[in-house]
Amino acid sequence: MEQARRKLIQILWTHRAAELSATMQQMLHKHCKASARTQQLIRFVKIVLLCVLAIWLLNYYHTELQGQRCALSLPRPLRYALRPPERCGFCANIESVPRLSDLSAATFETEYAYTGAPVIVSDAMQNWTATTLFNYEYFRGVYGKAKRKQRIRDCQFLPYKTGFQDIYEALDMPQSRIELQSDELPWYFGWSNCNAETAEEFRKHYGRPYFLPERSENNAVDWFFIGTAGLGAQMHIDNVRLPSWQAQLAGSKRWLLVPPPECYFQCRRFEVVVQQGDIIVLDTNRWYHQTFVQPGTVSLTIGAEYD
Repeated sequence: MEQARRKLIQILWTHRAAELSATMQQMLHKHCKASARTQQLIRFVKIVLLCVLAIWLLNYYHTELQGQRCALSLPRPLRYALRPPERCGFCANIESVPRLSDLSAATFETEYAYTGAPVIVSDAMQNWTATTLFNYEYFRGVYGKAKRKQRIRDCQFLPYKTGFQDIYEALDMPQSRIELQSDELPWYFGWSNCNAETAEEFRKHYGRPYFLPERSENNAVDWFFIGTAGLGAQMHIDNVRLPSWQAQLAGSKRWLLVPPPECYFQCRRFEVVVQQGDIIVLDTNRWYHQTFVQPGTVSLTIGAEYD
């Protein structure tokens, strides 16, 4: 049957339409219409399969690859464009960013922990030795010692505008630039630490903020940001799983918090200065944020996600 069909098609195509009978012309017309419909169906199936593949890849990127080093990553404008829209209830009724102390875990959990409302806690580092020990030279020593045993690759390194390639290059600046002497360029960079040895050393000097809910836990990866006045993080939104806290161990930073575009007419933007000794808690997956290191002491912060 298939051979006969192919033979008929060959005959129909090798003769001029005027030489064919009306019946054969109708058969040819029906075949052409069927062939066109088949091609359209094939194109439609291909488009559907490509869309399914794209959705799967985006889901895999967000659920499996976030926080890991990837050979390819989506450009920031595309990530923002594909970001699912937020429901603006998380920011609609916020009038200010409060600065609190003696904040109970119950109050924090109810009003701030998972609501998206930002808050600054001013008394959560009273027993941390990191406030006096951590500085550029301290990190240079810890990573230099670890490097002699085994070169550690940081989980993620953020050079911002410095051009540094990794944490080792960033911790190898000349003293004149560290102290930002005349004619030297300002510097600011950040990195996540997921090496067990260095994490154990660092965590001797700071702990879990007292106001976190009892059943919550810190993420296994801690973040560090250090730099001089004149630089900071550009306006962005994060791609992490959970809300986070960031402790200002030294210096100060000005934060600009902006709601997502879809909430522009329902929510306000805020500008706050986080001083040494303060911890800011923020859902950086929802709030666009930008930081500016303030004049004076080198800014040093440490932060982590919490569940």
